[in-house]
Amino acid sequence: MEDKSILGPDRIKHLEFIQAVIARLGTSSFLIKGWVLTIAAAIFAVLANRLETGIAVVALVPLVAFWLLDGYFLWQERLFRCLYDDVRKPDSTVELMSMNTAPYAATKRWRTATFSATLALFYGGLAAVDLVLIAVATLR
Repeated sequence: MEDKSILGPDRIKHLEFIQAVIARLGTSSFLIKGWVLTIAAAIFAVLANRLETGIAVVALVPLVAFWLLDGYFLWQERLFRCLYDDVRKPDSTVELMSMNTAPYAATKRWRTATFSATLALFYGGLAAVDLVLIAVATLR
């Protein structure tokens, strides 16, 4: 008699594929944070020498763009984690080798991922520094 709690090799390979996508999304998120820190540091260094409102306002553009992109990657990662969770169940109804995350989009929202505590603290902190610099540059 076959044990229903043991997953077959095809199901395990499916889980490995999903995990690889999750790992790539995590790596992309990490790289995005590195890029935004590099860009923010460069812009803040320029502002330290030449405090101008225009430069400080322009600094918000890449910050917001990277924040939205990072939120997208986090959202996708959460969707793939839901898929993984369903595929790992022995009685799963997920089609073998399916990478379709659409069924989970109703429960996991991009907005929620984008404004999660971790992203809000990271990007919000950088945005707060930039907004202070905009205010200081405007008042000068």
